[in-house]
Amino acid sequence: MRDRGKKFTEKAKLVDRTKVYSPADALKLVKQSAYAKFDETVDLTIVLGIDLKKGGETVRGTVALPAGTGKSVRVGVIAKGDKIGEAEGSGADFVGSDDLVQKISGGWLDFDVLISTPDMMASVGRLGKLLGQRGLMPNPKSGTVTFDIAKTVKEFKGGKIEFKADKTGVLHLKAGKVSFDEPALLKNFHAIFEAINKARPASAKGTLIKSVIVSSTMGPGVKVDTKKLV
Repeated sequence: MRDRGKKFTEKAKLVDRTKVYSPADALKLVKQSAYAKFDETVDLTIVLGIDLKKGGETVRGTVALPAGTGKSVRVGVIAKGDKIGEAEGSGADFVGSDDLVQKISGGWLDFDVLISTPDMMASVGRLGKLLGQRGLMPNPKSGTVTFDIAKTVKEFKGGKIEFKADKTGVLHLKAGKVSFDEPALLKNFHAIFEAINKARPASAKGTLIKSVIVSSTMGPGVKVDTKKLV
């Protein structure tokens, strides 16, 4: 639960909770209302208008943030043959084959993104329960099952992120750091919503994005005008 102490209370006075703000104004308020001693993350909570009763109706995809994420991304690669060297040469943090699968099955999860070549998915599939509940399972839809290892590693290192609606139809994404200047955050913000709209299920009816709240890690939430997202 977030702190509701004196600092939070003072910063919350900056935000009119009855108002929806333009993306630019909302991000400006997020920067102004951050108060932690560390560089807080800019968080997005997005409520979607999708029918969860329809098994295939979800919103999932990837987006390359123009200004990056502001954090170092640890990338693991499971491959074999020449792709091992390609992964090592592209800057992957952890590279292996069945040995890495075995290490992960033992509970080692010190990575943020896991990429696999298609010919290793039979082995990786055994990690489904362990990786799936943490959102780390390689998947073709997120671009993490591929033979193009060098390109994929560089993309995730450079600011590409995955997104997927949770079981309640809500997306939780990170749009950068409070230390980013406002134009950089705004570029990331617009890129995220362009990607979400492109990932709209064909079966989805009506309004896709019902509400958006942006905040810093410790700061108050700011409502965003959904008519001005892109």
